[in-house]
Amino acid sequence: MPYRTVAHLCACGCGKEVVTPLSPTDWQLSFNGAVTLSPSIGNWNFPCRAHYFIRGGNVRWAGDMSSEQIERGRALSSSAKERFYGAPSQPESVATAPLSTQPSTPTPTPTPTSTSGLWEWIKSRFR
Repeated sequence: MPYRTVAHLCACGCGKEVVTPLSPTDWQLSFNGAVTLSPSIGNWNFPCRAHYFIRGGNVRWAGDMSSEQIERGRALSSSAKERFYGAPSQPESVATAPLSTQPSTPTPTPTPTSTSGLWEWIKSRFR
C-alpha cells in the first residue's frame, strides 16, 4: 500500500497493464479473502476498450460506454476531486506500460515538508 495503487493486466487478455490509484475519490480496494475493486474499470484509452468490475476475485463484464458517457463520468470524477481536495484536479490518465518481470528500485516517494507544500505533494501523488 505505500504507493496507493493497484496494477493488473487487462481482463480482456490484451496484455496491457491497468493501474488504478486508490483514494477517497478514485478506486477503493477491499480484501476479505478475495479482492474487490470499486468502481468499475473502464479501459477507454486501450484499443480493447474493456469495461469490467472486479468483485470477490472475479471479473464481471460491464457494457461498453459511449464517448458522451465516458466524458460525463470523467467530469463527475473531476467534480468529486474538487469537492474533496478543494481545488481543480488534473485530467485522469491511466498508465499503459507493460508489467516488467525485472525487479526495479522503487522511486523515493516525496513527503510533505510544510503546510504550504502539502497541496503540491498531494497533487504529485495523482500524476
